[in-house]
Amino acid sequence: MPAPSPGLLRALLGLWAAWGLGLLGLSAVAQEPFWADLQPRVALVERGGSLWLNCSTNCPRPERGGLETSLRRNGTQRGLRWLARQLVDIREPEIQPVCFFRCARRTLQARGLIRTFQRPDRVELVPLPAWQPVGENFTLSCRVPGAGPRASLTLTLMRGAQELIRRSFAGEPPRARGAVLTATVLARKEDHGANFSCRAQLDLRPQGLGLFENSSTPRLLRTFVLSPDPPRLAAPRLLEVGSECPVSCALDGLFPAWEAQVSLALGDQSLSPEVTLEGDALTATATVHVQQEGARQLVCNVTLGGESRETRENVTFYSFPAPLLTLSEPSAPEGTMVTVTCASGTQALVTLDGIPAAGPGQPAQLHLNATEDDDGRVFFCDTTLEVDGETLSKNASAELRVLYAPRLDDSDCPRSWTWPEGPEQTLSCEARGNPAPSVHCARPDGGAVLALGLPGPVTRALAGTYRCTAANAQGEAVKDVTLTVEYAPAMDSVDCPERITWLEGTEASLSCVAHGVPPPTVSCARAGQRGGVEGLLRVAREHAGVYRCEATNARGSAAKNVAVTVEYGPSFEELSCPSNWTWVEGSERLFSCEVDGKPEPRVECVGSGGASEGVLLPLAPPDPSPRAPSMPSALAPGIYVCNATNRHGSLLKTVAVSAESPPEMDEATCPSHQTWLEGAEVAALACAARGRPSPRVLCSREDAPRPERQRVSREDAGTYRCVATNAHGMDARTVTVGVEYRPVVAELAASPPGGVRPGGNFTLTCRAEAWPPAQISWRAPPGAPNIGLSSNNSTLSVSGALGSHGGEYECAATNAHGRHARRITVRVAGPWLWVAVGGAAGGAALLAAGAGLAFYVQSTACKKGEYNVQEAESSGDAVCLNGAGGGAGGGPDGGSEAAGAAEAPEGDQVFAIQLTSA
Repeated sequence: MPAPSPGLLRALLGLWAAWGLGLLGLSAVAQEPFWADLQPRVALVERGGSLWLNCSTNCPRPERGGLETSLRRNGTQRGLRWLARQLVDIREPEIQPVCFFRCARRTLQARGLIRTFQRPDRVELVPLPAWQPVGENFTLSCRVPGAGPRASLTLTLMRGAQELIRRSFAGEPPRARGAVLTATVLARKEDHGANFSCRAQLDLRPQGLGLFENSSTPRLLRTFVLSPDPPRLAAPRLLEVGSECPVSCALDGLFPAWEAQVSLALGDQSLSPEVTLEGDALTATATVHVQQEGARQLVCNVTLGGESRETRENVTFYSFPAPLLTLSEPSAPEGTMVTVTCASGTQALVTLDGIPAAGPGQPAQLHLNATEDDDGRVFFCDTTLEVDGETLSKNASAELRVLYAPRLDDSDCPRSWTWPEGPEQTLSCEARGNPAPSVHCARPDGGAVLALGLPGPVTRALAGTYRCTAANAQGEAVKDVTLTVEYAPAMDSVDCPERITWLEGTEASLSCVAHGVPPPTVSCARAGQRGGVEGLLRVAREHAGVYRCEATNARGSAAKNVAVTVEYGPSFEELSCPSNWTWVEGSERLFSCEVDGKPEPRVECVGSGGASEGVLLPLAPPDPSPRAPSMPSALAPGIYVCNATNRHGSLLKTVAVSAESPPEMDEATCPSHQTWLEGAEVAALACAARGRPSPRVLCSREDAPRPERQRVSREDAGTYRCVATNAHGMDARTVTVGVEYRPVVAELAASPPGGVRPGGNFTLTCRAEAWPPAQISWRAPPGAPNIGLSSNNSTLSVSGALGSHGGEYECAATNAHGRHARRITVRVAGPWLWVAVGGAAGGAALLAAGAGLAFYVQSTACKKGEYNVQEAESSGDAVCLNGAGGGAGGGPDGGSEAAGAAEAPEGDQVFAIQLTSA
């Protein structure tokens, strides 16, 4: 017994699982309804295949059970509540098996459905016609017998890979099998040679199976187009026996033209045509060759797609021999009698030079006495024959040669030849005669020989007279000829020089001779003017210039420019050689003295009298050149005599030469740095310039115009530009102006202004205005310790203020233009420190009151007017600061200090410093 299939095993496992559940819940099952089940309930099987069916129930103890079906069985397996059976060779389209069990006096049933399918193993396309006319319909029919179910079947008609028609049979009954698809298709030219087929597809993928495909065997379709018109036959109606003649047959509107079959036949003789194709046209060509007379039929047949087109024509073949033309003497000496005869076939009528024979088949004759005029005469014989109502003709010709002595005619060998020089010519002297005579031309003296009949260049050496002799077997002829060679005019430097020189005031003529054949005519005219120059001329300067001489003859012309120069003696012009000339010192300009004359005169100017005696004045050349003489750095003014000389004479002229110079300024005449004093009267800058004529000097400020004022101000300081000018140029210098002024102590201030306790610090600052900058000096109360000065003495500082610092302090500013001083007084009153600054009167009173209390420390530094900051800071005594002196009236400078106090500005200012105790 075969092993159970995997499907059967799965069915048995399901039954065992159900049986186990039934044993566990018997009481529960007994109370539920019983059923029967058939698996698979619905099945799709390939026709002729097999299938296992499983029939089962949930009844605990069924009485009996089974499977009802008309199909053949191959095996059965049983259990208590199940039954498995294999069904084989299933062929019916549709079968409904029944599973049943008897349980508790009731019958339990389950119905199944088995359907079969058949693959499209046979796909048949009905054969196509052998040839299908284009434009007509043909039928495509496809059959797929037995395949199904039909509802799952799709048929497609194909043209190559292109789908033409596609049909699905969805909705057909399940039992339906097999299918047919028919379509009508219009034949086209493009369908020729195409393969048509049918494709069948059985799609069972929705049922869990695959897609089954098959195609029919391809059917080849051949389409054609054949014109309804008959072929065109081209052939002669009459054809001579023994000759070859091409015939052709053509037909248009063929497709496919290369598939057409063509036959050409002449009577029962089949021809072998050569076929050519051009698009949809066909042409067949053959050669006809027949040796017998008579009428035959020419047939052309064209076959395509099983259809034929034919054309027939009659051709008559005839025999017509050519006429026979004879001369009694083809080469006859002059004066000989000659007989000409023309004959042909028995049925032909001949004509000799327009004279017909007596009748058909009879010859025609002509008799003549041969002369020179008959040499080369051609005789014509015509013959005619009537064939099939049409007159045919043939002809023959013969030439007569007459022998005679040479003749030299003027037309073929002229007595006078005239040729142009240069191009090649073929020298020809031809003689008549038979046989053709030879001609020889040479000079009578045995000189040059003319090369007759050969091209060659014509030269003047060929000119002259020649004797020409013509000879043949019949005799000879002699003739003299003259050769003239013509050539265009030519002018050389001997008979027509390029340059001619005339002298003013003499008589002269312009003559120019040219060579040429025929003799040329020569005319000369001024360039750019009309009218020629003829005869003698009284030479004047205006006759100088370029003349154009032209020589002309029949062979051309020649032209030449002739330059006429008129020479004359020297002459001076005031514009080109002035009588008065000014030389500018430093310039490189030379004296220009241009003199008119031909040839150009030589000019020399030499001093006459005074400082210029014998001095040679350098002259500017007419054309600037690197070798021009240089002007000396100094030139003696005076009178110079200029002498101009050429080969036609000399001339003198007196020239007065003067010397001048352009402006010049330097540090000596215009210093670049100048100083003014403030308050002085305004004066011009000290700037002057050298030069002839005397230059004019103007100075102006560069950055801004200087305002008009009577006294010098500090605002006048700045940069000035001074310009000196005269007739020969200018010179400029830049001048820096500085304004100096006496010193003024513009500020004397104390810091801080108040609120300082005893032991605090204070600073006195002195600022002065002066130019050149002032030197600052201080005078302090005697015994004031710890006084410090800044590097430029503008600041006095005290650290830890004491009562000894009370008193008068003086700041003095000094420069080269004076001295100015201001004072400040420090007074100690109880806990307060008062500082007052007074004017001239207050300062003098305080100075007088403190004169007895002050003491001065004399030192080397004070005597020298110098002060060392470090020494002053380390001294506990009163010091002399910056050379201010030992004290009021204590030294030689005491008086000056008092004077300085008197110069202090009015208007007292008081600065208070209050020192408070802690």
